[in-house]
Amino acid sequence: MHLPKVKILGGRRRKSRRPPPGASPGHLVVPLDAPRPRIRIIDYSPDRVEEKELASPADVLPYLTDDKESVTWVDVQGLGDQRTLEEIGETFGLHKLALADVVNIPQRPKCEIYDKHIFLVTRMTLGVSDGSFETEQVSMFLGKTFLLTFQETYGDCLDSIRERLRKGVGNIRKHGPDYLAYAIIDSIVDHYFPVVETLGDRIEELEDEVVLRPTRTALSKIYGVKRDLLTVRRGIWPQRDAIGALTRDDSGFVSGEVQVYLRDCYDHAVQLIDIIESLRDLTGGLLDVYLSSIANRTNEVMKVLTVVTSIFIPLTFIVGIYGMNFDTSHPLNMPELGWRYGYIACWAVMLAVAGVLLWVFARKGWLRSSEVADEVKAKQAAKERVAEAAKADPPQRS
Repeated sequence: MHLPKVKILGGRRRKSRRPPPGASPGHLVVPLDAPRPRIRIIDYSPDRVEEKELASPADVLPYLTDDKESVTWVDVQGLGDQRTLEEIGETFGLHKLALADVVNIPQRPKCEIYDKHIFLVTRMTLGVSDGSFETEQVSMFLGKTFLLTFQETYGDCLDSIRERLRKGVGNIRKHGPDYLAYAIIDSIVDHYFPVVETLGDRIEELEDEVVLRPTRTALSKIYGVKRDLLTVRRGIWPQRDAIGALTRDDSGFVSGEVQVYLRDCYDHAVQLIDIIESLRDLTGGLLDVYLSSIANRTNEVMKVLTVVTSIFIPLTFIVGIYGMNFDTSHPLNMPELGWRYGYIACWAVMLAVAGVLLWVFARKGWLRSSEVADEVKAKQAAKERVAEAAKADPPQRS
């Protein structure tokens, strides 16, 4: 399945609220700046599909009869009205603790089984207008004839499923709500792949940048990738356990045929976790490479300064000797002070000393960069090994 790539600038954190300490179980706290709920339904059977938006939760009651042959998908987008959410909970007979988990976000992905439904929490990745990505909680209630989903905001990655329902493509309209739940979970898991691939591309770019240009900007990018990987890991790791719980469900809400499909979805989640753990190891290695690159650059600077200092130490000694104020009339005076060519001779000695030191440093390889020096040493070691092998096994003359 081909999935478009997502440009990642960093996972965003939504403002959330928690019930006050000591609040009663099931207390609802509406998220800050959450949009008002928008209720949409898709009621379908193998030969028909009906899609519309409802004005109130009570309008869904005609679709909740247990003896009907169609499947109803009730999609609630937005959690900004506590009264509407409570009415939905009363209409579907949702447990108040499960409804609280829907509203009091973020929750850890999980799977809980109740008498009348299965409650599942997942995290979905989606792109935003500036090209970055963020994760959003998706809560699902799976019943005998319905699937109820809650999303934090408008918009999701499930349009392909809606199109399949409208056009009758695939097997969704031939199965019950458990297959629809699988299709949604599979789409959510698959949309992690382009995010992970983009993170891998960013790490490859950072590897070259850290080695060639280890700047503070590169360090900031490394920490940004680590933060994004942590966001993705928090979304997919517990989601794997929730999918695994559905594959072992014996409550009757998930058929054996759908459990086979869920096992494939479970494998995708495991594959994502393996990739994420590998990328986290690579990112940790990038920090070590960054520190090593900074240390190497510091060593190069210190080496240049040391060479310059080593050259000027004897020169400073010479000019210091001749900078002393001796009395030329004293018997133990310095005869060079009155010599006609003394100044020129002093410069010649100093230049000769500097030249000899440079020749010695070059001979020892101290003037080369560390990369070139390592390459030269490797070539010399290879030549020595070849020579030793030739001595140990001389060619035989015919």
